[in-house]
Amino acid sequence: MIKVEKNDNSYINRELSWLQFNARVLQEAEDVTVPLIERLRFLGIFSNNLDEFFKVRYATIKRIVEAGKAGKNELGGIKAAKLLEMITQIVIQQQSDSLKILSAIKASLRKENIFIIDETQIEGPQKSFIKKYYLKTVSPALVTIILSDQVKLPNLKDTAAYLAVRMVMKNKERQFALIEIPKTIDRFVELPKKNNNSYIIMIDDLLRYCLNDIFNIFDFDSISAHMIKITRDGELDFESDLSKSFIDKISDSVKHREFGVPVRFVYDDTIHNETLEYLMSKMGIDITDSIIPGGRYHNRRDYMNFPSSGRRDLLYKKIEPLQVKGLSLESNIFKEIAKKDYLIYTPYHTFSYVVRFLREAALDPQVKTIKITIYRLAEISDIASSLINAAINGKSVTVSIELQARFDEQANINYAQQMEDEGVHLIFGVQGLKVHSKLCVIEREEDKKIKRYGFVSTGNFNESTAKIYTDYTLLTSNQSLLKDFLKVFNFFETNYRIYKYKHLITSPHYTKKAIFKLIDNEIKHVKNGNEGSIRLKMNSISSYEMVDKLYQASRAGVKIQMIVRGICCLVPGVKGMSENIEVISIVDKFLEHTRLYIFGNNNNPSIYISSADWMTRNINNRVEVSCPIYDESIKNEIIDTFNICWSDNVKARLLDESQLNTYRVNNNEKVRSQVETYNYYVKKLQE
Repeated sequence: MIKVEKNDNSYINRELSWLQFNARVLQEAEDVTVPLIERLRFLGIFSNNLDEFFKVRYATIKRIVEAGKAGKNELGGIKAAKLLEMITQIVIQQQSDSLKILSAIKASLRKENIFIIDETQIEGPQKSFIKKYYLKTVSPALVTIILSDQVKLPNLKDTAAYLAVRMVMKNKERQFALIEIPKTIDRFVELPKKNNNSYIIMIDDLLRYCLNDIFNIFDFDSISAHMIKITRDGELDFESDLSKSFIDKISDSVKHREFGVPVRFVYDDTIHNETLEYLMSKMGIDITDSIIPGGRYHNRRDYMNFPSSGRRDLLYKKIEPLQVKGLSLESNIFKEIAKKDYLIYTPYHTFSYVVRFLREAALDPQVKTIKITIYRLAEISDIASSLINAAINGKSVTVSIELQARFDEQANINYAQQMEDEGVHLIFGVQGLKVHSKLCVIEREEDKKIKRYGFVSTGNFNESTAKIYTDYTLLTSNQSLLKDFLKVFNFFETNYRIYKYKHLITSPHYTKKAIFKLIDNEIKHVKNGNEGSIRLKMNSISSYEMVDKLYQASRAGVKIQMIVRGICCLVPGVKGMSENIEVISIVDKFLEHTRLYIFGNNNNPSIYISSADWMTRNINNRVEVSCPIYDESIKNEIIDTFNICWSDNVKARLLDESQLNTYRVNNNEKVRSQVETYNYYVKKLQE
């Protein structure tokens, strides 16, 4: 693990902190207590995270450098050019570590009779199987580019993997080519079993085995192929063409992303120098770019879909999502919510309640309107289908859909077009702001009066991520609270007005002020001789203003416990600044996505679930909602689950000055919080 260089005594640089988060993901790949195939999948997550980091954060810093700015203030005291160097060095080391981990995993797989073979290890019946598979499945999808000095190199696709081919001709001339690894075909090909052993070959090596067939028209003495990958700036650039709809502008911009400026070039470090120099010259890549020597295989994100070969024992034990105590999936959901609020905590609870809510609303003749915010939809979305169904049934359906949800733009565009075609009223956010809030409110006619029902969540309304992301969703019929929900939707329609809210804390107008007031209240309790406490759970904290406010609370004697999965620019445990702040990070089977704020309030806790992390963008540049919890039983439940997380001494890492991701170790009984949280809800159902 690489020690992160802090820029000063007060903050940890955001980008360097993020790289240490990804190091925690790599720790899971290295952890021998994690099921073997899951370790491979964590390697895939590590790689996918890194791709997105370079497309977004590295690209942003590179633009600062190219604009001739030092960027020191924006980057927490480190000059932009220096930061790029630091990132590259850390990533080179992490890539090296990841290759060692991959090698160890492959060795362990062999002990389980699962063999990942390359083109030199193919034998017997495998040869004919591969030839047939190549001709039938791979060859029709193959794109092969013959390179020459006379022809301009075609635009290489962002994060696509290519085999760089070098042929030494019989006349001693060199011929270069590129083979694009097809994304339409599974990266891993399962070969026929032999003696109860499983054999898997990567498409890359299958292509290497078939090089003579692919280039049979060339008269060469020798041929070799090494992998390369290019990552491009992921920023969207919008046209100013007034004749185009917003959907068309976003769609065109997503397509143009494929032509973004290269920000990272990764190559197999055994590639011939002649091939490397030729390619870098053709692509216009120079030594100022992030050039990462790597192993034989790139796009290791594909390991997220590594085949299990029927070995359930090498995967996490599957858990069955639970029902919420007292809330049946068979009964009328509106009648149930009318009696009391309910909390869904996915993936421990089933996400089916949210889908059921919308499906019932789509069919119920008494439901008149549905309003919902959407940030990221599943590839196949029951949420979208229910909203379309509601519009077809004559309901007034309003959807605020965020078309700039990074890297999910195309999926949202496709569903937006479907919904628009079926009469759903679409709102494309607010100019200059991303809509990141997670809200839904329906209006239902009961006894000739309108009654409202709704839900608010910390996560996206997405069936796929709900299986692996931890998120709270509150189902409520609290009319006063739901009136505030409607004000958020009114803001979408008339955003020149700033609305006042009785219950919700919203960005961009109120979050900082409201949170500061809650923190000041804890400081006041300490000054009055009482206990002050703040407990927070979030993905990231990078706003220096929020960090400074927590430092102020710490100096006043407020006890602060924080569970931060990702970026943490705050430095805990520093005498005279943050000695009353403890921070842990939990990385495990599920992705910790919950945003939760608990303020002690002199033993009468104020609790909020939120869509907002404490990052500058969430506070100033997005529409976010933090919702108070009023039901006492739900308050207790949230505190219980926070306490379980805080007690974790298996998957919790200490975030401190060292930034070494040290596992929390103590003499307490072992607590793996995700397992214990599930057990907690099992016991609640049994009570």
